[in-house]
Amino acid sequence: MIDWQLNPDYATGDSGQAFASLDAVFALEGELMARDPQSRVLRVTLGERRYYVKRYLEGGRSLARRWFGLRDLFGPQRAVKEWENLLAFRCWGIPTATLVAYGQERRHGRFLRAALVTDELCNTTDMAAMARANDPRLRDRRWLAEVSRQVAAATRTLHAHGFAHNDLKWRNLLVDAGERPTVYLIDCPTGAFWWRPFLDYRIVKDLACLDKVAKQVLSRSQRLRFYLDYAQQPRLTPAGKRQIGRILRFFAGRE
Repeated sequence: MIDWQLNPDYATGDSGQAFASLDAVFALEGELMARDPQSRVLRVTLGERRYYVKRYLEGGRSLARRWFGLRDLFGPQRAVKEWENLLAFRCWGIPTATLVAYGQERRHGRFLRAALVTDELCNTTDMAAMARANDPRLRDRRWLAEVSRQVAAATRTLHAHGFAHNDLKWRNLLVDAGERPTVYLIDCPTGAFWWRPFLDYRIVKDLACLDKVAKQVLSRSQRLRFYLDYAQQPRLTPAGKRQIGRILRFFAGRE
């Protein structure tokens, strides 16, 4: 059985034809952007627009890591989680890539393949690339303060819904080139909802992932300002100091 959804805004013209079905998406050719044992990401150009096509196939993991096949029957598929999370971000008001099409094929209840297509976020750069390139915008206090506030607000929104990104790194934050920048959260196939106390651990992990690059690029006062914006506190509280301590220790001995 194939379950396929096409965004009505893209259902006509070149996109309507190219993304009309799961078979059509798996027949597409484009520029290979990334690959891993589970998936391939292509950049496909249609007319003047570009799209990112992520395709998943069964068997990418070892049999043991797939719970000897039980994951394909009962476990949430990585592809499904990815499009569900992007839809959740949009529902919560967090800027993210627009889902153009998505869906999967199952046979006798077992996962076979899946794909999702997103519209390109034009004129954006991921923040990890900016850090590697020593982008001058990272030294613009006004620009950086605006970006930091947006990242703090998006992260707080995720956590307020009991959700953890689980890979909240600078490479998954895109910033556009506008005078007043907009930050977009992308690539979240492992994000999930958690109950406390497990959520508390995942919150610390998200914040520690953000701080891995931040501590190399930003000043201590800028990092503290981010945390206070995230916590919506005018000054650091004893509970905040304890949480910052856990954040700073999270990757100790693992870097």
